[in-house]
Amino acid sequence: MSQPLDGDLASWDAFVARAEGASFCHLAGWRDILSDVLGVECLYRLVTNRNGELQGLLPLVRVRSWLFGHYLVSLPFLNDGGPLGSPEARRQLVEDAVAEARRSRVDLLELRTRDGGDLALPVSSRKITVLRPLPSTSEELLASFPSKLRSQIRRPMKDGLTVRFGPDQREPFYEVFARTMRDLGTPVLPRALFDRLAVAFPDLVVFGVVYRGDQPLAGGCGFAWREEFEMTWAGALRESRVLAANMLLYWAFMEHMIARGLRVFNFGRCTPGGGTHAFKRQWGGADVPLPWHQYASGGVTATPSPDDPTLSWGPRLWRRLPLPLANRLGPRLVRFLP
Repeated sequence: MSQPLDGDLASWDAFVARAEGASFCHLAGWRDILSDVLGVECLYRLVTNRNGELQGLLPLVRVRSWLFGHYLVSLPFLNDGGPLGSPEARRQLVEDAVAEARRSRVDLLELRTRDGGDLALPVSSRKITVLRPLPSTSEELLASFPSKLRSQIRRPMKDGLTVRFGPDQREPFYEVFARTMRDLGTPVLPRALFDRLAVAFPDLVVFGVVYRGDQPLAGGCGFAWREEFEMTWAGALRESRVLAANMLLYWAFMEHMIARGLRVFNFGRCTPGGGTHAFKRQWGGADVPLPWHQYASGGVTATPSPDDPTLSWGPRLWRRLPLPLANRLGPRLVRFLP
């Protein structure tokens, strides 16, 4: 039987903790964070058997606006979150999601997964990630890199750049991230989102920042789940490129995760063939498809993107905004962009 998630968040998370293919994106804590911070409608559903035992679950979020359209996504701003559970439970959850998409006439239903299994829906291949296995020591990792990459890592350290990790790095991370997003022409996520993540997932979320003295130059935020770390958000100031601050950032995160005993570094999603893809590939990882399952009654095949020619005016305009104005408007606008 399919039903909405009520107040039993502990059972939901216990199922996620043991389910094959689960990710941090499936945790129930995202529901209140997305609802409270971004004001979106969360349609979290679960399937139980006759004995009331949980068999499957699906976190689903409605994002809509008159400008960008109407979407059901599992999960917006993230790379995973599709249906979990037994084949029958997953089938029922997908059917329910498609029924809701039809009922509310959404432009696109997108179930973001890393599982290419049969969900009886078309699959979008527009995004991939890059996974890099981590050895048992950072010395072994460094030795595996080409000499040019090793020199790009060592140079910022010789120049006195340092890296700090911890929940206290949330503010400097956001300072760098917000400026990076403005320079890219993209509205920034609200500061409150990261504040809530630090409270909801203290053992999973990791903040790290590269400094020149007391000046933050590059920062990252991601999640450790099981044996894998995903760099979910990252940014670097333009003027820090000559210092290779972004190279030190990723090296330091990999070193930090090896020390924690993790075995895989996930560079996060990117578009195949783009500049970000090339940056991620240089670390020796392998491309992994992100088979996102979709349903659309019309011709929509993707959520809004700066790569869309019809929306290209947006990034051009956004890059020209003064940073304080972009930081004020961005969190209000980004809630309409899944």
